Amino acid sequence: MSSSLVEPGVPLAVLCVVMVLSAALVYRISAIGRVTTVPSASLRGFAQLAAVSLVLAGALAHLWSSLLVLLVMFGAAAFTSIRRSEAGKSGLWLAVPLAAGVGVVVPLCLITGVVPPEGIAIVPVGGIILGGTMTATSLAARRALDALSARRGEVEAALSLGLTERDSRLEVVRPTAGDALLPGLDQTRTVGLVTLPGAFVGVLLASGSAIQAGAVQILVLTGLLLGQTLAVVLTVEFVSRGMVHRR
Repeated sequence: MSSSLVEPGVPLAVLCVVMVLSAALVYRISAIGRVTTVPSASLRGFAQLAAVSLVLAGALAHLWSSLLVLLVMFGAAAFTSIRRSEAGKSGLWLAVPLAAGVGVVVPLCLITGVVPPEGIAIVPVGGIILGGTMTATSLAARRALDALSARRGEVEAALSLGLTERDSRLEVVRPTAGDALLPGLDQTRTVGLVTLPGAFVGVLLASGSAIQAGAVQILVLTGLLLGQTLAVVLTVEFVSRGMVHRR
């Protein structure tokens, strides 16, 4: 029985080059952007994946080095959320929601024995949870801060009615929490009907059964829902309290 795993080699390289050049051609014909946009993004992605693959090949062999990899990934995620929020130094507080999301979900998976305490399992699961939590945190912070800027008058009106500054801001930013959580909720609601997410496809490509793929995917999706919910709630609270703010 042959493996369904995608093998590196000339056919894969040729296929990727053809797809990149085709996308660049579409850019050129439609004039939607610079022709070099897709090739440059592809080269960057290739370089990053090559470096990560080399690092992971050695790091996943030991638990301590796997945890170190997750720590580096956490730093990159925190930096991304801080930059996207445009909150300056106050955006450093966004590391707390990120840590809360990952710090609850991953230990739960390990304590229950669903995920074995091995690097080959911890890094992929932790990375997916971290990535989804980062996206939700960035979106929540950005939407909340945008809402405060656009609806400053409503905050001042609430203050004039006797509400505290935290409660006045919360009235404005609370609805943005739902927007930040919507992508994760939609992904869970439509899984298997509209899309087959990465974890599911990854298990299938690694010659796992459809049942195993479904089990891994439901673990990831429910973990994402918990991690994102915790992160978004904390992010909105930090913005309401003025801990995360813009000038």
